[in-house]
Amino acid sequence: MNHCIYKTDIVIFSLKMQLFILNKLITMSSQFTSFTRVINFQSNEHLHISIFFSALITLLFTNVVFGSSPLPKAVTKDLVTISNGAIAYAYPISNIKIDGDISDWPTDLERYSINKFPYGKNLKNKNDFDAYFNVGYNLSEKALYVIVVVTDESHVVDTSDESDWNTQDSFNFYIDEQHSPNGSGVDLYQFSEYFKNTNDQSVSWDPSKKETSWDNIEIISKRNGITTIYECKITLNHTLKAGKSIGIDHVFIDKDADDDKNSNSFIAWGNGGGKSSAPGRLGDVILMKEKEKISTIKGKVVWKDSKQKKYPDQIRFTAKNNSDLWIQAAVDSTGNYTFDIPIGEYIISPAKGIFYSDESQFRDKKLIRIDTQNEKRYVTVIADKTIDAPVLQLSVVPNPDIIPEKGILHDFETNKAIIIDKFINTYQEHYQIPGVSLALIKDGKVVYHKTYGVKNTLTKEKVDDKTLFEAASITKPVFGFAVMRLVERGILNLDKPLYEYLPFEDIAHDDRYKLITARHVMSHKTGFPNWAWMNEDGKIDIKFTPGTKYQYSGEGFEYLKRVVVHITGKDINTILKEEVLTPLGLENTYFSKNDYLAEVVSNGHFDNLPSQTTLPNSPGMAWSMHTEAKTFTNFLLGLSDKKGLKPETYQEMFKVQTEIPKDEKDTRSKDWQDYFGLSIHMQKTPFGPSFGHGGNNGDFRCLAVMYQDLDMGFVVFTNSNTGEILHDDLVEYLITGKQKKK
Repeated sequence: MNHCIYKTDIVIFSLKMQLFILNKLITMSSQFTSFTRVINFQSNEHLHISIFFSALITLLFTNVVFGSSPLPKAVTKDLVTISNGAIAYAYPISNIKIDGDISDWPTDLERYSINKFPYGKNLKNKNDFDAYFNVGYNLSEKALYVIVVVTDESHVVDTSDESDWNTQDSFNFYIDEQHSPNGSGVDLYQFSEYFKNTNDQSVSWDPSKKETSWDNIEIISKRNGITTIYECKITLNHTLKAGKSIGIDHVFIDKDADDDKNSNSFIAWGNGGGKSSAPGRLGDVILMKEKEKISTIKGKVVWKDSKQKKYPDQIRFTAKNNSDLWIQAAVDSTGNYTFDIPIGEYIISPAKGIFYSDESQFRDKKLIRIDTQNEKRYVTVIADKTIDAPVLQLSVVPNPDIIPEKGILHDFETNKAIIIDKFINTYQEHYQIPGVSLALIKDGKVVYHKTYGVKNTLTKEKVDDKTLFEAASITKPVFGFAVMRLVERGILNLDKPLYEYLPFEDIAHDDRYKLITARHVMSHKTGFPNWAWMNEDGKIDIKFTPGTKYQYSGEGFEYLKRVVVHITGKDINTILKEEVLTPLGLENTYFSKNDYLAEVVSNGHFDNLPSQTTLPNSPGMAWSMHTEAKTFTNFLLGLSDKKGLKPETYQEMFKVQTEIPKDEKDTRSKDWQDYFGLSIHMQKTPFGPSFGHGGNNGDFRCLAVMYQDLDMGFVVFTNSNTGEILHDDLVEYLITGKQKKK
């Protein structure tokens, strides 16, 4: 059954939007389709909002390309593979001096074009911006050597104190020396004549990555006419050996001196951005033995007993007797592939276990689980011959069908807990959901609580009772409760225009903003977009006259937060502690970065690969809460028992403020209807009224819901972009039983 929540569906944007948000971020859908599929999304509920377009491009590129600053985590399809499909071959070389002079390099090394144009302004011609690289290694020195030759008519150097990666032409080199198929960490080196920087490893998903150091790399640049040469030596110590593959990539930023729009062009070796912000975004380099030969291999991927018309975009080859040598090759739209590979025996397998047949904003509902255990093929590559690989048949693993006709929570007893564990474990394995925190409510109390799985699929550290998850938009009703406490004491008036408390300068040019009240914010009727950065110009605007329509918005909650801080004279953490956390007993709950949170927080995951732990520096009232299931039952039960507020305040909070229009994709019967009270999502259902909220920060999905007449509900937190499927089906499994879809 479809139950309702706040959704950041992941989509692939048009080329125009790729320019704006740099390649595939969170969906811009605001359609409401179900309790776990809806109210448009909180799309990166952890982005501080109202930023201008130029600042946004800078910020997004820093994260999506470099991964060196916390921001919207909504990286999408490019995150789901463990390599970007680019392949190069490094042979032994010697007597190389790092001086920007390439005359001591062997002349027979292959040139690898750096010609992917992921975002930025259009190039004029190859002289405007073009590049290639050579790569080799020296085993006795434990060093990888790279030389990059860039052709650029206009070479800009920033010698000011404000010099940065985006104020000049700069070279960005990425390397993953471990090259683990489970997703190891990445070092980033940013370089220009007067600028050097590295990525922040404190947020890495890989705890073995300590600090990226310039002690391990030497880069020299030399300008000659319209050509710039970057010569690099990277010391890899024990990870360098023949017969191993490693990950590397390059991104170049071009700033032309005659560009009056102050824009940049970007050119890369491999596809995709976010090359240091998530695992597997780099190309593969194979460390070849001296004079070792390669041969061309070609093959095809097909679906077995399936009507699928699209194919996974990569396939994996692993050396049969050497697990350190593995690469992923690109598969075209017809399922065919061709590439060069060293001679030897290889295992051919799917690159990943999850495939999306639909790349629309509702792609999660088109998730297909591929059998990665049994569908493998073997091939022997011999010298001087094109090899036809055996066809790799992909089998679809059927989705679980274990939902009963009646929800099991109605007759639940603790001795039946094993069936719940089985349900969760089945969904975890099938949908590749690494970690889950679950708490069940019946008869006004918690009757079951358990944690499952791991915090990080690379480290395998277990989720436990202390593990905290991002709560995403579930933050909103918690803040809303605090606001209602202030309203009750006369500190804030629900219907007084917010500008009378605190003007909002970024939108002051539109007089309609003077109509916006706290009631509009908490019922999602401000007219604001979800986030300003989703607008093409990156600026906040008003879509309609406030109070007249529904439009889910995180921007409104951030404005109301600033008003509350202003009128109380207190910081928001103090307000939350006094008005919510203490009254309702939410002890293990945090809204911004601290040492304890950094220790216990889970990593998020995109398709089973861990992402960075970018904890918020300051609280966001639309997205930043971190908590776990058992703790958060205190909030649901507090509201159910009407604690902390007067009866008339609760009546106002739970009064229908907004009827959410049904979406054409809603598969529920007419007996279901969605509403907003004041920060609370509510439903009319065949099982009586329900209330709660859901959350989606991309790599974290969560749901808290209480059925009032049944006096039962649940809270579930997951650390995965696929966790929403579990949420949907938990509603049926626990409460409603199997529902017929339209």
